[in-house]
Amino acid sequence: MTAAKTTAFIVDDEPEIGRLLLEAMQPFDMEGRVFSTATDMLAALQETTPDACIVDLGLPDMEGMALINEIRRQSSVPIIVLSARSHSSDRVLGLELGADDYVVKPFDPREVVARIRSILRRSGGEASRPTAKDEQASFEGWLYKPSSHCLTSPEGEETFLSTGEATLLEALLRAPKRVLTRDYLLEHGGRDESLDRSIDVRISRIRKKLNRKDGPAHIRTIYGSGYMLACDVKWG
Repeated sequence: MTAAKTTAFIVDDEPEIGRLLLEAMQPFDMEGRVFSTATDMLAALQETTPDACIVDLGLPDMEGMALINEIRRQSSVPIIVLSARSHSSDRVLGLELGADDYVVKPFDPREVVARIRSILRRSGGEASRPTAKDEQASFEGWLYKPSSHCLTSPEGEETFLSTGEATLLEALLRAPKRVLTRDYLLEHGGRDESLDRSIDVRISRIRKKLNRKDGPAHIRTIYGSGYMLACDVKWG
């Protein structure tokens, strides 16, 4: 039986960029669909979920950051941002909205493909212990399912984590009330370069998801050491 090819949705209003990315994917048994507008990509996402999304920030019909937010609201699919904006604040904003990586134009298409493969290796669990498909963690009324990156609040509201966020949260949930160093978190994520650049941003994003008015801070910063999940966790 032939394994299904890895698929990527690419949205960019420059046709040449889409063509170059498709060519770079072919040697790695990957295929893609190219869209020129955010509207077209969102319509396709209603029908099928790809293995990754590659999003240009400069789209004609929707601000790229808004598109990332909309994709993340629906799915945990890995997102790689393409942008001519090289300022660090743009990178941070993309990660805060749930992107997994950020590539500045002009770029080598092979680099983008390499980053997709790296993210998919992490999301597929190569760098972490195998988990049962229905396994979930419960803590302080929250539920987290590693298989879908779905985090459910005590009120029943669901939200999806990016691959980088999911990697960090699972590491904390596997070792509650223990201080995890940055080096440990990097090793847990497979020493991924994009994770190295953005651990603090992603921890901040997880905190915002877990934040409740007048509620306790579940993730604590241990200055000079790392991070700690400050509550009990039950796996089942």
